[in-house]
Amino acid sequence: MKPDAVRRLERHASLGLTETHDLRTGNVPWREADWKLPASDAFPSEQVDVAILGCGIVGAIIADRLSGAGRRIAMFDRRPPGCGSTAASTAQIMWAMDVPMSHLSQTIGETEAARRWRRVHEAVRRLGERVDELGIENGRHECPTLYLAGDVLNESGLSEEARMHRRHGLPSDLLEAQAVARRFGIAPRAAIVSQGGFDIDPVRTCLAMLGRARAAGASLTWPVDVVALHPAQDGILIEAADGRRCHARDVILATGYERATFFLPPAFRLHSTFAIATLPGTAPLWREGAMLWEAADPYMYMRTDRLGRIIAGGEDIDHAEGHGRNALIGAKAGKIAAKLQALLGSGPITIERQWAATFGSSPDGLPAIGQAAAMPHVWLAAAFGGNGIAFASLAADILEHELGGREDPDRNCFCPYRFG
Repeated sequence: MKPDAVRRLERHASLGLTETHDLRTGNVPWREADWKLPASDAFPSEQVDVAILGCGIVGAIIADRLSGAGRRIAMFDRRPPGCGSTAASTAQIMWAMDVPMSHLSQTIGETEAARRWRRVHEAVRRLGERVDELGIENGRHECPTLYLAGDVLNESGLSEEARMHRRHGLPSDLLEAQAVARRFGIAPRAAIVSQGGFDIDPVRTCLAMLGRARAAGASLTWPVDVVALHPAQDGILIEAADGRRCHARDVILATGYERATFFLPPAFRLHSTFAIATLPGTAPLWREGAMLWEAADPYMYMRTDRLGRIIAGGEDIDHAEGHGRNALIGAKAGKIAAKLQALLGSGPITIERQWAATFGSSPDGLPAIGQAAAMPHVWLAAAFGGNGIAFASLAADILEHELGGREDPDRNCFCPYRFG
């Protein structure tokens, strides 16, 4: 007889393995005419070692890492690769996370909080190296990160946060308000300045990583909607909506904010954020090309790009999609522009593009990475939190160990079921 959990999964699968959402609405800053989408490969007819469901930036980073070890990798997506949430990302790659280390330490202790932060810091460093190896023109731009005082951490809280970073080897320093104004040319406001961040073009990077994985032998099939997973001898039988099937030894769910709700606990929630891009040539309006974000809830975040645009976002809301969200785009874009003007002390900000996007969060600001409950050989790579691309690199690190037969030392830190 089948275990109860498997019977429940098969009933759930009849409704679809993952949710379907309107992941982004509006005009994103990455030129769709420049996207050179790969042709679809044939649906695999032979057993594969690893099947990756989802070919956005998370799936691409994982495929790029795993495909170099002689594994037969098959990738699947219901959309064109990189054209879902990836295309809506502002692509600020930071190792500092939404939940401050000082706050996380109050829940799990400073040693454990620092352990998680150092691991994400290492994942960002490794991702930077992998991006450099791609050889993309203007592949990434290194810049300091400026974390500005707000209602989550005031200047005193930032001071303690910076001290904690330094105690654990993370490159951060506190600057008082006037020092921030002098160095970066923005309104006086205390901040933590950190090193080791960078920005990328998320779609180009995603497609380049998928290309490198395919060059190493991986296949990429799209559009195909995988609707069910069935336990099979030594692995998983993958079933598509059109009836095609493929056998994989292991399956990685990298489906982004379209959750596999049978596997992913409800603590990992969905929200929406809003963003704008200015006209080219607007920047620089502050110095050092720094990425700016606030110790606030919700926070505003901003960076510049190679065309001299300012890309900024924030004004998050709790519902993830629909006409209600989309109707707010204009008003939210105006609020972001007004906050930007106040921070920079500039004249009016002209908006060229504006959009809304779904994103995910967790209680501790950390992702869900690890083996799924209820079905062996299924793994979750849910990069929920404000550091989704950094968490993708972390997922690649952990899954590289686990699928290679080496238990990752930090597997419990990011376990999808850590909230009970």
